[in-house]
Amino acid sequence: MKRKKNLFSQWFLFSWKDLFISAAILLCAVCFCIFLQSADTTEGFASPIFVLAVLLISRFTSGYLFGSIAAVLGVIFVNYIFTSPYWALNFTLSGYPLTFLTFLMVSIITSTLTSQAKQQERLRVENEKEKMRANLLRSVSHDIRTPLTSIVGATSAVLENPGLSPDDQRELLEDARADAQWLIRVVENLLSITRIGDTSTHITKQPEAAEEVLGEAVRKFRKRFPQIRVQVQAPGDLLMVPMDPILIEQVLSNLLENAVIHGKTTTEIRLSVWPDSGYARFSVEDNGQGIPKKELPTLFDGTLKHNETASGDGKRNMGLGLSVCLAIVRAHGGMMDASNLANGAVFSFRLPLSEEEKT
Repeated sequence: MKRKKNLFSQWFLFSWKDLFISAAILLCAVCFCIFLQSADTTEGFASPIFVLAVLLISRFTSGYLFGSIAAVLGVIFVNYIFTSPYWALNFTLSGYPLTFLTFLMVSIITSTLTSQAKQQERLRVENEKEKMRANLLRSVSHDIRTPLTSIVGATSAVLENPGLSPDDQRELLEDARADAQWLIRVVENLLSITRIGDTSTHITKQPEAAEEVLGEAVRKFRKRFPQIRVQVQAPGDLLMVPMDPILIEQVLSNLLENAVIHGKTTTEIRLSVWPDSGYARFSVEDNGQGIPKKELPTLFDGTLKHNETASGDGKRNMGLGLSVCLAIVRAHGGMMDASNLANGAVFSFRLPLSEEEKT
């Protein structure tokens, strides 16, 4: 029953947008054929043009409905307008049944194959999303459990051992606070993934000063890592980039924290932005230990294992944060990459500029 319902919805999926697109393409096909007819009296040019029209309608509309209707209308238009006698239906032409039945079948098959190709592409995208979500769930299950256990252990030690020295109590509470801050970051990443994965939610991009977004990310970073020196480089002219500033700030925060946590020996970070062939390129460079070569192929897909990133510490897994970064950048129409330097590593991403900024 469910399958029949799905087939019904595929065939009879209607929208006014699809109707307008179909009407516009058919009108263009008719006008073009009339133009060719006025320039050359040779018949036979209309059929391939309407097959092309059916292909375009199937490509730019959803389901099979409008492609199938276009196939039938194409047969009627070719017979009525572009076959002698003109502006009259004639079913007695020599070879008509076979010729027009073949044309109708070619049009319908073209429409069906095009619609199926679009559906397969949608299924592929949905499968990739499900795979990413499964990887994130596997990653976050340990990321959340480990710091929670640490928080419970630290607070229990303070509550159950009133004889602890103030220094010991302070050390335990500082550990609990650090774990709580890490949990906040994990929850922020999960909320971002949920927001991006929701098909009903669209990222609202507004032109924002790239320097201000960098400055805000650095300000928050310095509160947690005051011992790390951060250099910020930006062009002399104000660079306005279409973006969701909160999400891009989160990307920068993830990359800055990863540079410290996973660089291990990082003492200096250089954060920069500059225009690059119609894009704004953001870059985070550190002088740490770099990225292990075996991790580069799966760096952004959320599948890094805990025992591959650091010794059993769930907070050392960077797979979740980087997969979130990539999802946010892609949602902005950008791209992301990473590589090793002679001393350290560099993560960079590009966001498309507005037409005004490109010029």
